[in-house]
Amino acid sequence: MRPETEAELAAAVADATGPLAISGGGTRDGRAGGAAMPLSVAALSGVDLYEPGALTLVARAGTPLAEVEAVLAAEGQRLAFEPMDHRHLLGTAGEPTIGGVVAANVSGPRRIQAGACRDALIGVRFVDGRGDVIRNGGRVMKNVTGYDLVKLMAGSRGTLGVLSEVSFKVLPKPEAAATLVLHGLDDATAVQALSAALASPFEVSGAAHAPAGPGGAAETMLRIEGFAESVRYRAGRLQAVLAQFGDSHVETAPDAIAAIWRWVRDVEGFADAPGDVWRISVKPSDGPRVGAALGADGLLYDWGGGLVWARVAPGRDIRPDLTGIPGHATLVRASAETQAKIPMFQPEPGPLAAMAQALRAKFDPRNILNPGVMG
Repeated sequence: MRPETEAELAAAVADATGPLAISGGGTRDGRAGGAAMPLSVAALSGVDLYEPGALTLVARAGTPLAEVEAVLAAEGQRLAFEPMDHRHLLGTAGEPTIGGVVAANVSGPRRIQAGACRDALIGVRFVDGRGDVIRNGGRVMKNVTGYDLVKLMAGSRGTLGVLSEVSFKVLPKPEAAATLVLHGLDDATAVQALSAALASPFEVSGAAHAPAGPGGAAETMLRIEGFAESVRYRAGRLQAVLAQFGDSHVETAPDAIAAIWRWVRDVEGFADAPGDVWRISVKPSDGPRVGAALGADGLLYDWGGGLVWARVAPGRDIRPDLTGIPGHATLVRASAETQAKIPMFQPEPGPLAAMAQALRAKFDPRNILNPGVMG
């Protein structure tokens, strides 16, 4: 099914007699396969409202992310949360959609400064499991209400409702950027350097480390953005603060900076390498503990060490190796055989699982929206 209007979408859900596998551009692993009927929102496309002066944008859920970014770029603005493109890592085709970004709460390196996708979301329209259209939040920031339900939809992966429209606050693009790169640090020292940078007053908007970075050796990367004179000053001061950690250089070429953070954002270093890929969220100081515990074939630390990407041998469940380290481990890339035996998401504690089940029963009493995707 491929409805072209919100009314058709509501009718499709209301008339469904069995499970629905909801998709947008098909660039991420939904896992609602089996007997589920495919339901694509890709035809619900187009930017409905954009007010650059008010820093707000409203788009239908199936609108390609590239179209949204192009509309914003024409006015010198952007989505602040820097959404990841999963296609290269997962080997998928298709076109990422803005609804898919919201459904998975996809947020990139700038999350440490600008917040996650859900933090930029100010309104949603969606169809619940009964086929009812629900609106929550607003289309402009001054009219926003009901923030909690808006945030609940971000990251729910279509299990509470099928998004038909999303509204965002957006931000101006900075005039300039710089990236400071430290060379040859071990993981623990690198995270110490990232923490020192993030604790400084120089407004770091990206903080990542890779034992095998874009250049092949260990690289610790820090980004600063803003007005050109401010960027130049802050980059110099940050370099002085981090001199205790070793030699560094400051990259100022826009294309090179964009390539570095695209490499981090899209986990490009793992894209053409074999193995399963895990995404582990921990407190930043625990990042090196995760790396040491896993003995992984590949590691990438983002968000100052709080987000660890790990590439390991196929079929390995890493969660037992992380016992004693609070956090969440999500299996992002794996074969169908591995997916059949290892759950994608970290099993929730009893009270949280009960709360999630109660929410799902409220919004989707027939349990037809993406069953099996989140347990």
